Amino acid sequence: MKILTADGKSEVELLKAMRGRSMEIDRQVTETVQQILTDVHTHGDNAVRDYTEKFDGVRPGVFELPMDALESAYRKVPTQFVESMSRAAENIRLFHERQKREGFITTQTNGTVMGQRVRGLARVGLYVPGGKAAYPSSVLMNAIPAKVAGVGELVMVTPPGKDGTVNPYILAAAKIANVDRVFAVGGAQAIGALAYGTASIPKVDKIVGPGNIFVATAKRLVFGAVDIDMIAGPSEILVVADETADPTYLAADLMSQAEHDPLASAVLLTTSAELAEQTLAEIDRQKAYLSRKEIIEQSLQDFGAVIVCKDLDDCLRVANDIAPEHLELMVEQPMHWLGKVENAGSVFLGKYSPEPLGDYYAGPNHVLPTSGTARFFSPLSVDTFIKKSSFIYYSQAALDAGKDDIILLAEAEGLTAHANSIKVRFDK
Repeated sequence: MKILTADGKSEVELLKAMRGRSMEIDRQVTETVQQILTDVHTHGDNAVRDYTEKFDGVRPGVFELPMDALESAYRKVPTQFVESMSRAAENIRLFHERQKREGFITTQTNGTVMGQRVRGLARVGLYVPGGKAAYPSSVLMNAIPAKVAGVGELVMVTPPGKDGTVNPYILAAAKIANVDRVFAVGGAQAIGALAYGTASIPKVDKIVGPGNIFVATAKRLVFGAVDIDMIAGPSEILVVADETADPTYLAADLMSQAEHDPLASAVLLTTSAELAEQTLAEIDRQKAYLSRKEIIEQSLQDFGAVIVCKDLDDCLRVANDIAPEHLELMVEQPMHWLGKVENAGSVFLGKYSPEPLGDYYAGPNHVLPTSGTARFFSPLSVDTFIKKSSFIYYSQAALDAGKDDIILLAEAEGLTAHANSIKVRFDK
């Protein structure tokens, strides 16, 4: 892991490397996924079966799982898991309940009535990876905000194993989160089925949830036919630390994200060169007993760095330029420095608020913008699952008062039919 000094150049090069991880579009993957989507659009369930057999090694007869399969999984997994997941679900639900929006209505004495309606989407598809990349926590983080938003029907898809079964931890999480329907299908074919609909799998209005490069590419390609949450890149963490920080904690937190993927990025910004060296030593010590040591090493070598800055203001300047997915403020007065943060997906304050707290338990969502997109994107939330529409009512007197302005504006744009629509109401 490199130690750099903030000089206006080193951090810029690091930023370019981080954002370059997910900017390239693999043309071969795109062509493969486009063919899968076309086949699913044309041939429906048969194409989904063919691709499931090809990629997952099983040819399903019926895609949809009975709801008692969720109940069975709920009873099958360890009780401690259910209890921990239930407590996490309650925290997530309470946080997202605060995000709910209400419509509004305004009236004026001239008879004008205007307002906005806020409604949950009718049907949403949730993609959940299976196999080694099975994350029950992602079920909660996607499903609970959808339910709080008032989504009419939440449809989950997840790949079957070679024996045709679905990971029981995922199913237990789906029961806890009140998912409405579950289909044992994954990959790009599942995204196509949700986007276009088949005889067995219903068409949805929006698709959310993480996946591999084929799933992410499929989501990008079906955008427009349906809405999607975001195109998520590799995970990343940026830690800002002053001389009071504990290098043991810093090393552990950096590796907590590096273990996700060789493309994950872990960066430490610190005011202390001594702390930088101590943190690297701690990484060497701790990684020896971690199960994903090789992935951690690759990630830190390719996309990890320690940058020594002149002061905390300089650290925050660099942090805001990077706009990280996860930002930890491991400083003496984290609340004071929170006000300096302009761009971050989620901010973790102080030594007892490590990033995994947000991944699993605290309540704020762990589906966050990556690759610098925190400059303009927000975390997944209740807003992700709603739609807003406006309404207008004018009385005859109210329209009469505004008609000349409307006609003038319409004719200035050359839209005489627009102007005529107003005129005919008063030319009788």
